[in-house]
Amino acid sequence: MEHKTITINNLEQIHEAAQTFIALMDDRTVFAFHGNMGAGKTTFIKAICECLGVEDVINSPTFAIINEYRSDTTGELIYHFDFYRINRLSEAEDIGTEDYFYSGALCMIEWPEKIEELLPSDVVHVTITENDDHSRTVEIK
Repeated sequence: MEHKTITINNLEQIHEAAQTFIALMDDRTVFAFHGNMGAGKTTFIKAICECLGVEDVINSPTFAIINEYRSDTTGELIYHFDFYRINRLSEAEDIGTEDYFYSGALCMIEWPEKIEELLPSDVVHVTITENDDHSRTVEIK
């Protein structure tokens, strides 16, 4: 996946940005979302899931660590991870994260820094930055 940048000027544009992101995904399945607290990682992942046809309530799996969604249009599984509360790598290993990462299902990961060693080599890094004007820059590498 080539280096791309998407700008989200306001929340009204988030689904348009999510559609652009989806078009760039190719056959990649594991996406590591980086960004400060409040940068909009969960909000952007929610918009991506909605654009992919998920009709369930989508929220951050901060306490559960992982949420599973299924697209109502394609039947595709999507796993949403939040490793913010992980203190040891073994905690992520114990829930079988590597099985999820290599399952072929879409994996959207918040706070991937906590489990860097477990990420597959073809992970796509996505950095969301809040700009001074409150817009967001989504950088895909």
